[in-house]
Formats: sequence, structure tokens, C-alpha cells
Amino acid sequence: MRVIFLGTNGWFDTATGNTTCILIETNKEYIILDAGNGLYKIDNYIKKKKPIYMFLSHFHLDHIIGLHILNKFNFIQGINIYGPKGIKKFLTTIINKPFTMPIKQLNTKIKLQELNRKIPIPVNLDFKRLLHPSLCYGYRFYLENKIISYCTDTGICKNLFMLAKNADLLISEASYKSEEKNRSWIHLNPEEAAKVAKKSEVKKLILIHFDASIYRNLRERKNSEVSAKRIFKNTFAAVDNIAFEI
Repeated sequence: MRVIFLGTNGWFDTATGNTTCILIETNKEYIILDAGNGLYKIDNYIKKKKPIYMFLSHFHLDHIIGLHILNKFNFIQGINIYGPKGIKKFLTTIINKPFTMPIKQLNTKIKLQELNRKIPIPVNLDFKRLLHPSLCYGYRFYLENKIISYCTDTGICKNLFMLAKNADLLISEASYKSEEKNRSWIHLNPEEAAKVAKKSEVKKLILIHFDASIYRNLRERKNSEVSAKRIFKNTFAAVDNIAFEI
């Protein structure tokens, strides 16, 4: 199983990276986590006719802005997109005139599905609400006897630990720099993410969603990685286009 980081910035694109998008390839399917501007690269990696599932954490633009280029793709298997309450209303508004080509006219068939406990989901997962000003889900995937947890745009909360518990890989945001906090706009710093990883006994922590207004270059990301490693040794700061085998 391969995890490819196509976009690792939070908020906006810079020379350092695109906004958040991650691709997981298993033997059975492709799984896309969020649809920031890194989404435009998925056709570099999706070469087989396996099912494609996308899971959105929430609807802030840095997590869905890449959807405006869906017409670049021509995946005959289509893309099933899952997300929080309101997904059909919000995405049919944005993926539509006058913003971009309407969903019904795209080359790739798109199906939108609001997540709830009653609907069948073709991927074995759990999802829980995270601590964020708008409704935001974190995910816990059970794939090929591995657990991958994806938690972005959150503060410290009970559900974060529940999603991370014993994960083989925790993908966590680190919007702020070392020891930084902002009570009016809650996100994690690298030490907080590392403490979650340590307490949750995960095997590997990968930091993403670096606020582009705070992290101006990759050296600053590396500094945060060093800070996090002091708490949880197996920590890595992601950069665009890096891939990990899990």
C-alpha cells in the first residue's frame, strides 16, 4: 500500500506546495483524502481501473478548491465522493456554472454521498467529528491489515485520540509552528501532534497542512519535524509528491 502526498499546504498554494490532497493506493482501490489543489496530480498515479473513492474532511476552500479541475480527468470508473452533511448542496453549487463545469457535464461520473452511520460504505472505515469551527471529520481506515488515520483541521479532542489509537500511520495537521497556539482559530502545532501520536501508540506520524502564511519554506517544516521528534521519534514532515510504503 502506497500513500502519496500531492498537496501538503494549508490555506493557500505557495512555491513550497499545493493545498491538501493525499492519495492512497491499495490492491483494490484508490482513496483520495481531501481535494485541495494537489488534486490535479492524481492522473499521474491513477493508471488502473480500480474504484476511486474520495473522502472530504470539511468544506473549507483549501480542502475542496481542486474540484474545479475535475474535467481534466476521464476515469471510466468514476469517482464516489463522501463527506459531511451538506455535501450535495455545497458541491453542486461550487461544481457548477458560473464557477466551473457542472457535475453532469464532466467526463468522469461523479457521485456525491453524505456520510452517516446508516449508509453502506465500500471502504472499511470510521469517522468522527473533530474540534473545528465548522463540521469537520477525521477518518480511520482499515486497509490491508493496516490502520491509517487522517486528522486535519482540529484541536486536541477526545475523538482525535480515538481515531489515532494504535494506528500504523497517523496523518495529522501541524498548522502552527513549534509551541504556537491561537485560541481564536484552533489548530495543532507539531508538539501537540507528537503528543497525540505518543499517547495513542501509533507507529508513524506524518505532519501535513502547514499553514502557508506561517511556514514560508521547507526548512521551517524541517524544524517542526525536529521539534516533534523530541516527543515522538518516528515523525516526518511531508512535502508535496513524497510517497510512503505502508
